Amino acid sequence: MKTVSYRGEDNLRHWGTSTPKLGARVMIDPSAAVLGDIEIGDDVSIWANCSVRADVHSIRIGNRTNVQDNSVLHVTHASRFNPDGWPLTIGDDVTVGHRAVLHGCSIGDRVLVGMGAIVMDGVIVEDDVMIAGGALVTPGKRLESGTLYAGSPARPVRPLSEQERTFLGYSAQNYAKLKQQYLDDSGSDPTNQST
Repeated sequence: MKTVSYRGEDNLRHWGTSTPKLGARVMIDPSAAVLGDIEIGDDVSIWANCSVRADVHSIRIGNRTNVQDNSVLHVTHASRFNPDGWPLTIGDDVTVGHRAVLHGCSIGDRVLVGMGAIVMDGVIVEDDVMIAGGALVTPGKRLESGTLYAGSPARPVRPLSEQERTFLGYSAQNYAKLKQQYLDDSGSDPTNQST
């Protein structure tokens, strides 16, 4: 039986002259497509069947962020309709739930993007925000810190409780521990992943 490697550097794809750059202890599932102008921080995990495609603009992912199964991360190219295009920037300690779509937006630190949520071009999500599962955040919106957003289109529901704020950091730490188990169990050497 062939050993599967979850080491980040073993599961990257080149695009043109760009190769993703990885921090330390990054876990990328072999079924994920990770290509282009991407910078990934330390202790990040990208799970099964994700598409992280920086072919027409850049993607930056902060430390201890987890991108869960079947999520799509993409960007918008520069054009006469949008001269600068839209990169995708994700902060530290972010949880991107299963089947979420992030497209050309900016996500702050300690954010939870719920399962199946869609965050579109030009959206700015401040720190400490929860986006409910299935929410649709329409282009150009700004989501304020300390708030739960839900619905289609997404609207503020209420301030986050102290327990919810604490959970934002817990979720990221929990996935950082889980990805380390994958690295350890697959025989990957997590100390030799920096580029």
